[in-house]
Amino acid sequence: MEVKARAPGKIILAGEHAVVHGSTAVAAAIDLYTYVTLRLPLQSAEKNDRLTLELKDLSLEFSWSLARLKEALPNDSRTYPPSTPTSCSTETLKAIAVLVEEQNIPQEKIWLSSGISTFLWLYTSIVGFNPATVVITTELPYGSGLGSSAAFCVALTTALIASSSCSDKARGEGWTPLDETSLDLLNKWAFEGEKIIHGKPSGIDNTVSAYGNMIKFCSGEITRLQSNMPLRMLVTNTRVGRNTKALVSGVSQRAVRHPDAMKSVFNAVDSISKELASIIQSNDEISVAEKEESIKELMEMNQGLLQSMGVSHSSIETVIRTTVKHKLVSKLTGAGGGGCVLTLLPTGTVVDKVVEELESSGFQCFTASIGGNGAQICL
Repeated sequence: MEVKARAPGKIILAGEHAVVHGSTAVAAAIDLYTYVTLRLPLQSAEKNDRLTLELKDLSLEFSWSLARLKEALPNDSRTYPPSTPTSCSTETLKAIAVLVEEQNIPQEKIWLSSGISTFLWLYTSIVGFNPATVVITTELPYGSGLGSSAAFCVALTTALIASSSCSDKARGEGWTPLDETSLDLLNKWAFEGEKIIHGKPSGIDNTVSAYGNMIKFCSGEITRLQSNMPLRMLVTNTRVGRNTKALVSGVSQRAVRHPDAMKSVFNAVDSISKELASIIQSNDEISVAEKEESIKELMEMNQGLLQSMGVSHSSIETVIRTTVKHKLVSKLTGAGGGGCVLTLLPTGTVVDKVVEELESSGFQCFTASIGGNGAQICL
């Protein structure tokens, strides 16, 4: 049996960093996906005693015998598939770390360890100790702020849950969205997976990836939004890595040194996010062009405020200068300090020349539709 699942990456449209200080943020799904193919062997097949993970984009493969997994991992005699997600215990995480170390991951790819640990925990928690080959491919650059880890957790969880409950009736229908009950369950499991990778994730990334479209986030409250207008963005990966924790800390330190000024900055960002959410959901008789012009101005203001927080970077400024020559507006997305930059593409915009110029500077460009589908399966 083969089950395929996919889940989208995400962008932050407005509210980065300020959201940590109580402001509103708006995030959206993009039509760049991570794909998971789960192949379960027939019961009569011979070599069906291993769990194999293939990372196609990185040309890496990892494999464990089921006997080794059973030996290493605590057996709590759960029934599969479990209906209620649980957190990975410290004991289990230590046992998984040993299993990952035994794979001798190349030093330059050691950052994959937390993702592989998440894979082992999600698989054994949802499916149990059953043989399979799991193949991962992605359209999302790793570690660039586009939610690649959440897309991985959501797509994997979708495939695992679907494999436990799929029916022949659903086969051959192409990419199919899941019902709300399934989405709620897989989103909870994906969040537990994100905890293994990030420690204390906000839940924004996995929620956007699971449900799709857009969300508004403020003080721990996540509200799903329904977009009533098409939006296209040019996403430019600067290929500059960044230390998210250090950038977040830097903004907090600046807020301590200049409390009144930074409070005003955070309040301004909050207003921008709320206005942006309002425009996106609006059913008013305002033309798409007028809405795009308003979003353009809001993005421009948001970027200025992010610069005042100290989270921009020379690579980001290069992208902004390049796109402004083509009368386009850009802002960083995510932590800043490198990572990715968003450029609004108003209806009818031709991107060939600006993409050529950006790529000649060593950047990587994607064109993405904003606010699309969440997790989907293909049986």
